[in-house]
Amino acid sequence: MRKIYLEDTPLREAQEKIAKKVRFAPQIEYIPTAKALGRVTAEPIYAKVSMPNYHASAMDGIAVRAEKTFGADEQHPVRLKRGEDYVEVDTGDPIPDGFDAVIMIEYVHQVDEETIEILESVAPWQHIRPIGEDVVIGEVIVPAHHKLRPVDLGALLAGGNVTIPVYKKPRVVIIPTGSELIPPSEKVAEGEIIEFNGAVFAAYLEEWGAEPVIHSIVPDDCGLIREAVKSAVQDADLVLLNAGSSAGREDFTVHVVEELGEVLTHGVATRPGKPVVVGIVEGKPVIGLPGYPVSAYLNLEWFARSLIHRYYGVMENERQKIKATIGRRIVSVMGAEDFIRMTVGCIDGKYIANPLTRAAGVTMSMVRADGLLRISPGHLGYEQGETAEIELYRPLEQIHNTIVATGSHDLSMDVLHTLLRLVHPDRFLVSSHLGSMGGILAIQKGEAHIAGIHLFDEATGTYNQPFVEKYLPGKDVVLIQLVYRQQGWIVKPGNPLGIATVRDLVRPGVTYINRQRGAGTRLLLDYLLKQERIDQADIYGYSREAVSHLSVAAAVAGGTADVGLGIYSAAKAMGLDFIPVAEERYDLLMSGSFYRSEEGAQLLEIIRSPQFVQEVERLGGYNCRDSGSIIYISSHLSPT
Repeated sequence: MRKIYLEDTPLREAQEKIAKKVRFAPQIEYIPTAKALGRVTAEPIYAKVSMPNYHASAMDGIAVRAEKTFGADEQHPVRLKRGEDYVEVDTGDPIPDGFDAVIMIEYVHQVDEETIEILESVAPWQHIRPIGEDVVIGEVIVPAHHKLRPVDLGALLAGGNVTIPVYKKPRVVIIPTGSELIPPSEKVAEGEIIEFNGAVFAAYLEEWGAEPVIHSIVPDDCGLIREAVKSAVQDADLVLLNAGSSAGREDFTVHVVEELGEVLTHGVATRPGKPVVVGIVEGKPVIGLPGYPVSAYLNLEWFARSLIHRYYGVMENERQKIKATIGRRIVSVMGAEDFIRMTVGCIDGKYIANPLTRAAGVTMSMVRADGLLRISPGHLGYEQGETAEIELYRPLEQIHNTIVATGSHDLSMDVLHTLLRLVHPDRFLVSSHLGSMGGILAIQKGEAHIAGIHLFDEATGTYNQPFVEKYLPGKDVVLIQLVYRQQGWIVKPGNPLGIATVRDLVRPGVTYINRQRGAGTRLLLDYLLKQERIDQADIYGYSREAVSHLSVAAAVAGGTADVGLGIYSAAKAMGLDFIPVAEERYDLLMSGSFYRSEEGAQLLEIIRSPQFVQEVERLGGYNCRDSGSIIYISSHLSPT
């Protein structure tokens, strides 16, 4: 029986273990200075020439002897003769022998071709750049272990350094493993997974200054993986294995590293990212990264990034951190560090952060993340409204230019974001899918600028306004009509089960997928069930929740559900059939302060534009006949 073990080593301890073991010996190469941006200097670089290497005029004008100008003023102008008392010079010209100052041409009055007149004196060496003013021969321009910036290149070239010594980039071999993996393709068969982690690793490594080399995909065969690692360590400074780092039946990484070298750590006390293997083979660090993308990317940063900086002897730059109010409760479990991807926005001068999905395999949570919340092992999480430190992935200025949207999911919001970026490239829109009621509560608490809602009120037979008036009495808000959309049953092509009405959901063998609690689509379903006197418990799959219409459609397309209630555009996007149930009104609820802001005006302008109507209706199942009209507005606000 194979030896299987997985530890809970604290992250810091695991990083220190590998740091103590690794002894890099980077080679030096000489490269053209003009091509050295981002490279790290291997030794101090000295100026070979002074800059300037002669006394140079700093202005366009005339070179003079300063003593000849003494006493000049408006009452006693001084006249100077060409060649004898002055010489014309331009910026950068050498100062002729015998002259020690420059008068700007703007302060020179031409009396005749040979004579000028001045009205004020100049001091010796005024407007002259002396030898070595910028760079002095022999001085250090940049030290060793310095990552070169654009300005550094200019100073190096000015100092006569045409080529410079830098460390060779560390060579990192990436070995993707897995019998289910295929190279990137537009066609993927059942049971196949596109290998994309390698490309992501390579991009990160290039960003950090390494030279990535992606090995061909290795099947789940211990012998083949062993040979790939043995070959890689011969010419690599670092080897990355992905995946197979856990303790499953075909997880061979830890055994390969143990056979060929030494395993320092198998498993860190983090969520996500626990199943990582850290070891040494023939003196080279070998990191076994988990297959789940989020876990892999975090471990890549924790270990590979740290090792690359250690290779170069440079410090790791910390990302900017801010204090933000937590918009939704976040639960943690003691014993491991939690790393939560967050969206961040600035609302009425206060930073609001909301968690994205915590699943280790959801790549889009990293794409959408504005920052990272790190929860220590002894912390049980955060309640809504508490303050926490967020490490930003994006510049703070971009956070300030971000519109925070929440509430119900709809594809028209993606169109809105796209058009917003086209018209106003400095603006961003981030959204989290909390359902319509979640959106109303977010506006109530000042945790969002806008919220998409589509709540049907049984008593009045209308949408949204009754809920706004009930839950936001006296609140400074505006309700804007966005789109009308078709809701219906999303089913497999050809509707093989013959789904037509809500009563078909209770038939034996029918599996349903629902939306999350508080979603308008779920409330619509509950209304339909009530009308037909159907018990929720009679629907197989009622308790299974999806956070978006596309998620519902993906479940049907993937065969894990037979039917779900959603919008036509989601069914169309997945190539599914759609049986209409109702047209509903999907509105945007805005805080009053956002409605009155410049950003609010920009968003309304886009909503009312022909481009928005055209792009949304092209999706199918939408009607924009009232887009941008005001449905409800607080009594103290005036419509625009």
